[in-house]
Amino acid sequence: MKKLTINRYMISGAAALAVSAPGYAAVDLYKQNDASVSVDASFNTFYVRSDSDNEISGNDRTQSRVKMGFLPNWVGFNFSKKVDELTLGGRSSFWVSINDSDTAITSTGIDVRQFYATVEGGFGQILFGKDFTLFCRSNIFLDEMLAGYGMVNDTLGLIDGQGVSFGNIGSGYFYPYPHSQITYRTPEMAGLKLALGIVDPGNATTDTGAGRTSEEENPRVEAELTYNTKFGDNSTLTAWLGFLQQSSTSNDPNVDDVDSLGTSYGLKVKLGGLSLHASGFQGEGLGFLLGPGTDAGLGLQGLISENGEEVDSDGYVAQAAYSVSGERFVVSYGETTVETATEWKNETTQVAWFHDVNSVLRTVVEYNVNTLDIGGAEEETNTVALGLIANF
Repeated sequence: MKKLTINRYMISGAAALAVSAPGYAAVDLYKQNDASVSVDASFNTFYVRSDSDNEISGNDRTQSRVKMGFLPNWVGFNFSKKVDELTLGGRSSFWVSINDSDTAITSTGIDVRQFYATVEGGFGQILFGKDFTLFCRSNIFLDEMLAGYGMVNDTLGLIDGQGVSFGNIGSGYFYPYPHSQITYRTPEMAGLKLALGIVDPGNATTDTGAGRTSEEENPRVEAELTYNTKFGDNSTLTAWLGFLQQSSTSNDPNVDDVDSLGTSYGLKVKLGGLSLHASGFQGEGLGFLLGPGTDAGLGLQGLISENGEEVDSDGYVAQAAYSVSGERFVVSYGETTVETATEWKNETTQVAWFHDVNSVLRTVVEYNVNTLDIGGAEEETNTVALGLIANF
């Protein structure tokens, strides 16, 4: 199988979830009366050494890189203004690829992953614009390895790519790829909150290009129900259930229609310094990494539908973390299975030590093993990652 190189513009910033990761505190630029403007930023760089034993291509390689991790570097701007009974807000954020010296000299990629406004009141919140979507959203937002490195291999072009590493994307969950959307969130009621969105759909068929007959008659629908509660002196529980539905049809008799349907779910419990995370997904017509439409655009349409049928897929992540006095230790395992005739199975095992030097600076030491199996041919990649992270 030829190496699949994932376009850097598709994934630069692929896991940049600033609002979820610990240690981020926006700096106020302006705050007066009922209006405010603030900025947050994150900078990270990893030294990584990856050893690939590749039966898929037949080429084994050992590669050293200095690059960003699962989270890229970003700057985000936040806006808020109260007008009568409504609070109007907005966020624009820009994700930056720093490792551009290998294949595209001085062509640093800058991607806009969030550009949205919000209207909030007693009825809840309406978000309109571009943001991360809802299916598998909490799976990745609450990943204990979010600030680490994670999955890379040569088959997907991630060892040498300009973009991010993939964490557990493709080995336990899908990336909630940013799309334009209109999403309503209810007020929290007894710990429960529902988010329901209509999302700009993507063509999941092979009927593409000028003159195509393929269409999405309705937008993609995504939802997520979350539950949060506290118990004891220093313990919390978060549970969630997500949903995705989209249909792509074509008038070409040689092209398969695709009905994509998926559920995501999970549970995270914090008991003092101990944190336990278990999450997963299952569905059909979803693909492998970034969801229907986006995976099709990457040339992975054969993992969405095959022989006139939507392809089934499932995955899960199980993690344990322990924090004490500025130290955090994590063990993690995730896997995704895509049930094509030539089955794909992707597994990632990680152990990591995060050390908070102070409230801004963090160091990371990580060892991970990724195994991608395609029809019995394997690529195993062992990676050591040493990182520095500064969060503002």
